[in-house]
Amino acid sequence: MSFFDLARKNAWRKPLRTMLLMVCIAVAFLIYGLTASFLDGTQGASAASDDILGVMSTSGRAQPLPLAYMSRLAAEADIAGLAYITRLRGFVGPEKNTVAISAGDPKLLMAANGKSLGLTPALLDAIGVARNRILVGRALADAQGWVTGQTITVTAFDTARQDGSRDWRFDIAGIFDGENASTDTYFIIARYDYVNAARAKGKDSVDAFIVRPRPGVRAGDLAARIDALFANSSAPTRTQSEKQFLEAFLRQYADVGLIVHLVVGAAFVTLLMIVVNTMVFAVRERTFEIGLLKTLGFSQPVIAGLVLGETLFIFITGGIAGLVLAKAATLFAGSDLGLVFSPPIVAKALAIMITLGLATGLLPAMNAIRTPIIKAFRTR
Repeated sequence: MSFFDLARKNAWRKPLRTMLLMVCIAVAFLIYGLTASFLDGTQGASAASDDILGVMSTSGRAQPLPLAYMSRLAAEADIAGLAYITRLRGFVGPEKNTVAISAGDPKLLMAANGKSLGLTPALLDAIGVARNRILVGRALADAQGWVTGQTITVTAFDTARQDGSRDWRFDIAGIFDGENASTDTYFIIARYDYVNAARAKGKDSVDAFIVRPRPGVRAGDLAARIDALFANSSAPTRTQSEKQFLEAFLRQYADVGLIVHLVVGAAFVTLLMIVVNTMVFAVRERTFEIGLLKTLGFSQPVIAGLVLGETLFIFITGGIAGLVLAKAATLFAGSDLGLVFSPPIVAKALAIMITLGLATGLLPAMNAIRTPIIKAFRTR
């Protein structure tokens, strides 16, 4: 019988107890998988870029910037791609059916952030046919049931047309999918020239500039130079990476990362206490057998290894089951809830399983190797 077989048989000595432990561990790692997927999908590295910069007003998103800043930014040698957008929020049908529109120059967006958005030359050709054409993100199109060629009317909340109406009619020219599953595609790309010409106020202004630094240029250094460029202007700027902006936006409501880490930490601490207590009693039940193993010549490291192997087997089996459930949940609800189950989550979960498995087995393993043979035989 191999070392692994012996550890596995020890773990299944009491099948009900082992199954309950595995269920507890699976639930804990299910919670971890879902919460980590939520963070990864909303503010993690896969959801936002550290390299793409957004230039906005220091007064916030509500204060626009002059489109004339474009020429001054274009003169910066370390900028590889530059675009601008103005935002329009409204609803389609019922007022609660809110959609977001980013109006810009599609060709400039392609150069600045086209790879991340999944824009293609065919999509650019399609939106270039008429000024009222738009590109719809895959997530939004699926949620609304929209298809290419359909005409939609967006009633803006605060962007009125020159005729006083707040209804904006658009023809869907195509659907963009994003670079990967974590890319936000729950919005619309429209043409700036159409929105700018038709709106009643705010002409020739934008909500933000999108900047892609040249290779080898540090985004932080470039952001500082851009803000210094407009420091003494009538509309000073604040330049942040896409990731920084998203984290700051979410932090307006709550520190989501801290809340998630506290929830997961509480789950793992509770799990640690349960498993340690259970394993101490499980090893105590086998005191006589441990004494017999010592009599047969099993060394203390081998006996400790058997106990640690047992806890590792329970943790890895239960943890993998929890991760499988988390993966299944993200497949069913990932696009709706923004869940992204990425390989780094799996790698971190495996590290946590091994760490907790060794930590919970340490105390019962120490008790096992310190038990004298004579005392062990007296338990029978």
